[in-house]
Amino acid sequence: MKISTKGWTAQINRMPGSPFFRTFGTVTVANSGVTPTLVRSAKQDKSFDLRLDLKLQDADGVSLQVLTDKDVEYKELGDANVSSVSIYFEEQLLHRIDEVLITH
Repeated sequence: MKISTKGWTAQINRMPGSPFFRTFGTVTVANSGVTPTLVRSAKQDKSFDLRLDLKLQDADGVSLQVLTDKDVEYKELGDANVSSVSIYFEEQLLHRIDEVLITH
């Protein structure tokens, strides 16, 4: 299955009181009933590259059969030391983020 994505960003927030890491982007899905999610992959190496898996879940019921852009986000609270993010879909590399935005 071919999947289209855009606008990927990775951010480490080091502001006092609310540190977190997040990755977000837009996924084009086949119909309005599909919900994309990002989950931490069980396959992680010892580098600072975070591997995430993109999952698509079909909702029960009627949905519009038209290509639909949906936002997707992965968020983790606490301090993070991530230098890059690799996003996989069905064991294939979908996108890699090499520049992580750090806010202080």
